[in-house]
Amino acid sequence: MVINLTLLHSQQTLPCQQWCFEDKSVIRIGRAPDNDVVIYSAVVSRYHLELHRISGNYWKIVNLGTNGTYVNEVGACSSSLRPIAQVPVIDGMVIRLASSGPRIKIQKGEPTMRTDRSGNHSTGPVVLRIRLIQKAAKIRPSKNCQQWLASHI
Repeated sequence: MVINLTLLHSQQTLPCQQWCFEDKSVIRIGRAPDNDVVIYSAVVSRYHLELHRISGNYWKIVNLGTNGTYVNEVGACSSSLRPIAQVPVIDGMVIRLASSGPRIKIQKGEPTMRTDRSGNHSTGPVVLRIRLIQKAAKIRPSKNCQQWLASHI
């Protein structure tokens, strides 16, 4: 099973960065460089949250961050949201790291057929571990995402 994490633009639903994990039982997200997903933001804890695979394609989110992790619920305004301790992952859900921090969309699924730059096909996802520092990133985020990153670093 595959889990895809997409960093979303702060004001829109535009993707800024994506990570894809296959056959991993725990995915760690935070500011520390030894996390699987490293997000440099002052409101994100060094070890902010973990995604735990319980069985098959069933996952849960465990909050470890001081500033909390929030789950976007349809129809709920941001002032009424409360931080979670742990919740099950629902395909397509969006979480926010801290009440004003970055948003990440979580999608579960199967490996998909991909084409690389030379036109070759592969059956598995490309697993990337990318730090969100523009100088270190080989893939540049869009201009809107660059502006968002600059304002949150």
